[in-house]
Amino acid sequence: MAAELEDAILRALRRITRSIDLHSRHLASTYGLTGPQLVALRAIAKRGPLTPSEVAREISLSQATVTGIVDRLSARQLVTRARSTKDRRLVTVTITPAGLALIDSAPSPLQERFALRLGTLSAEEQAIIRLTLEKIVRMMDGEDLDAAPILSTSPVGLSGAEIVDEVTTAPTPTDVGLPPPPSGEQGPDEEPG
Repeated sequence: MAAELEDAILRALRRITRSIDLHSRHLASTYGLTGPQLVALRAIAKRGPLTPSEVAREISLSQATVTGIVDRLSARQLVTRARSTKDRRLVTVTITPAGLALIDSAPSPLQERFALRLGTLSAEEQAIIRLTLEKIVRMMDGEDLDAAPILSTSPVGLSGAEIVDEVTTAPTPTDVGLPPPPSGEQGPDEEPG
């Protein structure tokens, strides 16, 4: 019985991972942003000018990872960097009008259907889900891992044809009126680059 339970849990975790991966690919192909980039943009928009270390704390990623994200967002003119007026040693990151327009048009970092269904649950049910997921993280010794709400993972159980279909059937950033990302900028943000 224990092996059957372990197999069922592993299948559920793989399905979650695959679903996250497909959504992250959709974000990248439609909006030219990875999940962590979108989460960082939203944090900067919500909290105002932030230092890279404040962004890192806000979205639970390492400062090195956030530096790479900010570099890519800055190259696309979605954020700007400036020396703090209070402490010239600090650099703050501010969202640009183009960045605001992008997050206004981008979907939630959570899958839309998931976010809608989650919203229909009572506050108590939502809290139970959050607590259960946090317990799973602790059980997997994952508390110290960098993690944004959306992860860019390697495909699990996807054939090459499914990956191509998922990426090529979505509109490009230009199709939805957004500037294209610089060439060569489709890598994940989990590792500093």
